[in-house]
Amino acid sequence: MPPDPMPPRPAPPLHPLLGFLAWLALCFTAAGIGAVASVNASAFYQQLARPPWAPPGWLFGPVWSVLYLCMAVAAWMVWRIGGWRAATGALTLFVIQLVANALWTWLFFYFQRGALATFEIVVLWVLIVATIVRFWRLRPVAGALLLPYLAWVSFASVLSWTMWRLNPVPLGG
Repeated sequence: MPPDPMPPRPAPPLHPLLGFLAWLALCFTAAGIGAVASVNASAFYQQLARPPWAPPGWLFGPVWSVLYLCMAVAAWMVWRIGGWRAATGALTLFVIQLVANALWTWLFFYFQRGALATFEIVVLWVLIVATIVRFWRLRPVAGALLLPYLAWVSFASVLSWTMWRLNPVPLGG
């Protein structure tokens, strides 16, 4: 009896470079949406009471740029497995956490809602952990690429809470 034929492989996604550019565009679009809310963030951040361990305002841009690049590479690596069809849950979760990521800047800097921003960043943290787990199962390196992002958001969560507590009037409820 002849052996069973090999199951068909999923069709490869669009050209890998185009896919990478799409994930990069998506991640930096989220960054841009957050940046719109933070047009006056520098002045607002400078007027807030900050803990001594708070980073200077100029550091956020470079750190987030590297993190968004790592996020795009991670999503692209998972997408390369076989497109959305092969990793629907993981990639959908990634997009949801990306939306939550952009939302925090609006809550904190634009609406100046410290409590809501702090609650939302905890939700973001949980979404990042879930995304890391899903990515890790499909491609461990992709999950590992999100670990610096998780570390930064962990730090940002504590900073968000601390700044809200230090600034109850400008960052009220």
